Amino acid sequence: MQVFPGRETFDELERDFPDFDAESVETCLAFLNCATEVYTAFDAHFERYGLSAGKFTLLMQLYVAKQGIVPSEFAERANVTRATITGLLDGLERENLVRRQPHPSDRRMLTVCLTERGSALLENILPDHFCRTKRLMANLTSKDKKTLINLLKKLNSGTSALSDPN
Repeated sequence: MQVFPGRETFDELERDFPDFDAESVETCLAFLNCATEVYTAFDAHFERYGLSAGKFTLLMQLYVAKQGIVPSEFAERANVTRATITGLLDGLERENLVRRQPHPSDRRMLTVCLTERGSALLENILPDHFCRTKRLMANLTSKDKKTLINLLKKLNSGTSALSDPN
């Protein structure tokens, strides 16, 4: 759990930096702390099944698609590099959870499919996963959840402020 700076620290930063906004910094720190805690909890959850969040994401994409997916589509959906996808697929293939096979209409490409073992693993994981996700959100009402989604969309629309070089 992250320790928030005290009021004295915020006061000092406000004196030193005219653009310092204590409310914005405190909100950002609370969000980052929560996101870190959720990622840590998900990592522990998936580790029970010998998976990472990335591997689980790829398996779920295949499970929902009900058909093979080309590796570049994984990368595009997950907004990660093809090299990242290749590494995840290599591990999943070694564990016999996915299988690469020739693309049906383009011999230069491969598609990735779930194996029976991969499907069985997901069907074993998903009831527990969905139950835990529900419990994670249990303190939020339906209205809270909708509000949170809208707030996160607003927050996401401001991320360019951090990545924009200007």
